[in-house]
Amino acid sequence: MLSRLMSGSSRSLEREYSCTVRLLDDSEYTCTIQRDAKGQYLFDLLCHHLNLLEKDYFGIRFVDPDKQRHWLEFTKSVVKQLRSQPPFTMCFRVKFYPADPAALKEEITRYLVFLQIKRDLYHGRLLCKTSDAALLAAHILQAEIGDYDPGKHPEGYSSKFQFFPKHSEKLERKIAEIHKTELSGQTPATSELNFLRKAQTLETYGVDPHPCKDVSGNAAFLAFTPFGFVVLQGNKRVHFIKWNEVTKLKFEGKTFYLYVSQKEEKKIILTYFAPTPEACKHLWKCGIENQAFYNGRVAKEVMESSAKIKREPPEIHRAGMVPSRSCPSITHGPRLSSVPRTRRRAVHISIMEGLESLRDSAHSTPVRSSSHGDTFLPHVRSSRADSNERVAVIADEAYSPADSVLPTPVAEHSLELMLLSRQINGATCSIEEEKESEASTPTAAEVEALGGELRALCQGHGRPEEEQVNKFVLSVLRLLLVTMGLLFVLLLLLIILTESDLDIAFFRDIRQTPEFEQFHYQYFCPLRRWFACKIRSVVSLLIDT
Repeated sequence: MLSRLMSGSSRSLEREYSCTVRLLDDSEYTCTIQRDAKGQYLFDLLCHHLNLLEKDYFGIRFVDPDKQRHWLEFTKSVVKQLRSQPPFTMCFRVKFYPADPAALKEEITRYLVFLQIKRDLYHGRLLCKTSDAALLAAHILQAEIGDYDPGKHPEGYSSKFQFFPKHSEKLERKIAEIHKTELSGQTPATSELNFLRKAQTLETYGVDPHPCKDVSGNAAFLAFTPFGFVVLQGNKRVHFIKWNEVTKLKFEGKTFYLYVSQKEEKKIILTYFAPTPEACKHLWKCGIENQAFYNGRVAKEVMESSAKIKREPPEIHRAGMVPSRSCPSITHGPRLSSVPRTRRRAVHISIMEGLESLRDSAHSTPVRSSSHGDTFLPHVRSSRADSNERVAVIADEAYSPADSVLPTPVAEHSLELMLLSRQINGATCSIEEEKESEASTPTAAEVEALGGELRALCQGHGRPEEEQVNKFVLSVLRLLLVTMGLLFVLLLLLIILTESDLDIAFFRDIRQTPEFEQFHYQYFCPLRRWFACKIRSVVSLLIDT
């Protein structure tokens, strides 16, 4: 009986799994779940931990073993969806961006959306012109370090904080100027609210880009926003389609189809190609969910439900902003007794400053140079209601989100290679979240050595192609040699049959067949006479010379 009890308890322990969820403030929430626990159970634990009631805008993102991103489905088992070995790691993120984030009922919800958009700004998913960038960054400063204090904030203090993938010294001075002169006296909640109001007016607000290619093979980013479907290509928004104009979303293999019906035009079908069938299915699924949320009654019902919330606003503790780090914290509500205490750690927001020079061409924000110091992706506004507009310039440079394509978490040993390869190959490859590790920044020598190794690898990519061509040529030559050898053997056999006096039963039987006799007299004999004539003429010419 004791052994039975021990085996039963061990089986029970095997059905429990450890889960770590990375929150928007870069802290980590760890809990254990049963094998058959649904996604809704884990999501409810998180929302209870965060004291969050307006939960419909949020979701949990994870990466499968094939490096494909997914949103956790609440009706299915967590363990079966992840298909990876425990402990499981996921991220808590905004899934459906509010059409009007300033209209959210509770400050805790606005704060979480603020953290998400701040991440979007840093990772290059949210584009804006220089003046808007400076204002947004100044609001972040005001919200997280308070009023400007000459005693605490020396000259150039704004340069110690990382708001964007890249920014110029001129932009840093503009950020500090706005923070000093325009935002004094604003509380963190007010600054966050003004930040949200400004961010929602930008063309790429709410964009979670999916890399694809159009029918011509040109790179494009597809995205779903609160207002409709967007296609970004080069430095232009080539398509903006309202949700009520989208009639159908479909995918087959790697091919994604968007069926559009507009009043002033005929029905059109937009076709794009995803990198993999799994990526195409994820793109389609995101489109279906976004259309259902924004185009139906869901968004309206969510707002109505939020309006009915009546409770004392939960307390929010905002930690001071640390240079090159982001570590605001939240005073959490009551926890379930079964939930272990959350582990917190600060995570570098500035992704390896030692690699700055390698990322210049991969980002869509200006670098520290005199020629680019004043070009922060100028933004041309266009009315979302103007369905006639087919092409809208959104930036001077190509849209290239710095950290939104590849999944999270990212292995420590692969991040440096990805950043270097993006520079060397000129690709828009990037990661969905920043590096989630405590590894120290590599030295310049290590970066240079790593870059040399990667360049050598990239330069060697052409050699396999040359080897394949050489192998093909050798195969063709072998085939020709074998064919010539067979023809030579057949010719020898034919000469033996027609010219030799070998009286072998096998040869005698062949010679006596009507077919051979016909071939001998009608074809071989005339051909022999022709060759003999040619040889005699050549010999006579040689004798004469």
